[in-house]
Amino acid sequence: MFIETCIAPVNIALIKYWGKRDEELILPINDSISMTLSTDEMCAKTTAAACSTFKEHRMWLNGEEIPFEENSRIMRCLKALQCLALAKGAPTKFPLEWKLHLTSRNNFPTAAGLASSAAGYACLVYTLACLYGVADEELTAIARLGSGSACRSLHGGFVRWHMGHLADGSDSLALPIASASHWPNMNVLILVVSDSRKKTSSTKGMQRTVETSDLIHYRAKHCVPSRIKTISEAIRQRDFEAFAKITMQDSNQFHATALDTYPPCVYMNDISHSIAAFVHAYNAAIGSTRVAYTFDAGPNACLYVLQEHVSSLLPAIQISFPNDSADNVEYYKGIASDQLTQSAAEATDISLNGNTSLPIHEHNLLKYIIHTKIGAGPKRLTGKEEHLINTTTGHPY
Repeated sequence: MFIETCIAPVNIALIKYWGKRDEELILPINDSISMTLSTDEMCAKTTAAACSTFKEHRMWLNGEEIPFEENSRIMRCLKALQCLALAKGAPTKFPLEWKLHLTSRNNFPTAAGLASSAAGYACLVYTLACLYGVADEELTAIARLGSGSACRSLHGGFVRWHMGHLADGSDSLALPIASASHWPNMNVLILVVSDSRKKTSSTKGMQRTVETSDLIHYRAKHCVPSRIKTISEAIRQRDFEAFAKITMQDSNQFHATALDTYPPCVYMNDISHSIAAFVHAYNAAIGSTRVAYTFDAGPNACLYVLQEHVSSLLPAIQISFPNDSADNVEYYKGIASDQLTQSAAEATDISLNGNTSLPIHEHNLLKYIIHTKIGAGPKRLTGKEEHLINTTTGHPY
């Protein structure tokens, strides 16, 4: 038996990908830019095993077996990797005809608008590439065949997915803009409003939007190209204010296109809108732009904030969104106890100038908060203890 285990990160789009011009090849109607998050708090973990005694391909996701060979996207990724291995003359350790057993787990909610499919397919492709002994920039094009945004999770830092123009999709690749070390104090607070599955999947939502929304086509042609240039420069210059403005504007417009869809796709809820209003009120109270929001296809908020401002932002969130579990470490995932102590001490931060205009909401609207930061791309794990598959049976632990 040959076995590999890898982890891959979540990425959150700053300039959104929404809409395909080719459903089969998953080719987008516009470029997009994302930031890769650290795998310390959020990641997908995949083990792939190949063995001469396996009778069929099998796969388990979060402990439950799912169809493998009937899943067209998984099979497209697998066949593309096998073709790449043959084309590159990769020194495979076993015949490509051997069947595979795969198991994958996310350490965060699936299908809740937190980019689980991006991390999952990126991890799948990267793990299989390690198993087959291939490493190539074409991996982003293969990951794209599973889930469009997965191509961006194969790089760390800030990443641009180029829509490309060729009919075969060979130029639709994700390439890095800047590494995680370029802006190391960039942090993210994810305010989890709901960890339930969204009512309209991203795949169905995109199809409906492209078919019925006039705004999505105007956005792709007239708005996205200039935003790509502006935010890329803001990233290069580490200009947080410019970065924040474009990020929030693009999030707002993305959700406007979802509402312009017929029937409309509704991903944000009342709590989501309250978080957006809080961000603007907080920035106004501070007198500068210290935090920016973005919402993917779900109600959960991703707040960008520089590390030096996290301790003063947390108590402001607690004031506006009080939670009875706020004293519980489990409520703040990824936040060290000393940082919580510092945040409590700054609850009356004079930088707010005694401002009491922050909106105050009812208790327990947020389920929990995840604190993470900018991170690197996928990595291979070593050691049997890292595997999700029993090396004797080929079944998940």
